[in-house]
Amino acid sequence: MKLQCIIVDDEQTARNILKKYIGDVSNLELIAEFKNALEVLNYLQNNPVDLVFLDIEMPKLSGLNLAKIIENKVKIVFTTAHREFALEGFDLSAVDYLLKPFSFDRFLKAIQKMTPQFSNIVIPPVVDHIFIKADKKMVKVNFSELLYIEGLSNYVKIHTIEDTLVVYEKMSDLILRLPSQSFMRIHKSYIVNTRKIKTYTKEYVEIKKTHIPISLTYRNTLLSFLSGS
Repeated sequence: MKLQCIIVDDEQTARNILKKYIGDVSNLELIAEFKNALEVLNYLQNNPVDLVFLDIEMPKLSGLNLAKIIENKVKIVFTTAHREFALEGFDLSAVDYLLKPFSFDRFLKAIQKMTPQFSNIVIPPVVDHIFIKADKKMVKVNFSELLYIEGLSNYVKIHTIEDTLVVYEKMSDLILRLPSQSFMRIHKSYIVNTRKIKTYTKEYVEIKKTHIPISLTYRNTLLSFLSGS
């Protein structure tokens, strides 16, 4: 029997990552996703739900306040970029508290806490590369060598330690193919390998002497991750 899941998060990128993770677990079924917590209250009145993946900082009604209303009706896994909410999250009897960006491995550990039937889930082998179509051929790109990805008008540039590849693929599709524990979108036009960041400010990160801008949309998530808070 599959667990019926919903996602509540105001960030499209976060929802996309969760959708991919849920789709990779045969015992989970995503039945709905929401951009704000208020929509969820109406949905839960008429639809059975087993598990909610719930962001905390959202407009109008926060995830914590929503959890106080629904905690006795469904199981909750909090997903947030802010570690300081963890204690209050566990006080609300949450199954787990996932600190963004979290890996698929960490996601599975949260699911395994729910019920014995998930304790034997086999974690897929770690993938350390992707193949990208560039110059009419498939090119292997190792994650350890990928510095950052730059989105332009109708194509992207993948900057590696040794080369730059021109690829006709959407940024939104590429981010789903990269491990979330290492790669983050920090601007509508940039995805970076966080392990390659040498220095950073509120306005930019530096990778191989290149200053890459941080947009306001992604700033809080990135800075919280880099500061370890």
